[in-house]
Amino acid sequence: MRLTIQQDTLTPELFLTLYRSVGWDAPGVEQVRVALANSTATFTAYADPEAETEVAPEPVGMVRLIGDGGMSFYIKDFAVIPSMQSQGVGAALLDALERHVCDVIEPGWGVSLELISSQDAVAFYERHGFEPRPNDWDGPGMLKMIRA
Repeated sequence: MRLTIQQDTLTPELFLTLYRSVGWDAPGVEQVRVALANSTATFTAYADPEAETEVAPEPVGMVRLIGDGGMSFYIKDFAVIPSMQSQGVGAALLDALERHVCDVIEPGWGVSLELISSQDAVAFYERHGFEPRPNDWDGPGMLKMIRA
């Protein structure tokens, strides 16, 4: 299997398919459309068939990047379909995302790349250099949902 990562091609419909594939309760399509339009970047992973066939590449994962472009970026909606987890898809998406961040910041700048991990993905993120919270200098991450 060969993976291809595409940037900024994620549609609301594909987003919802991948989002639901991991068992998450999905927002409405219009809310997704607004979120995608306001993302710094999106990355979509496609699995290409091994043999030369007419079969189109299958979308197998996605991640969104949001941020201010100067000091802080946030990873959101990182999903890999269950049948493709632990096969390098997440690592390829994260690598593309990190390369993008390095491309958009000024040389010499350091920025924070933050996320809230699911319990099952903590080890994955630690393998890729993320530090769990709380630790000696930071408290835990916090979350508050607001509804209109």
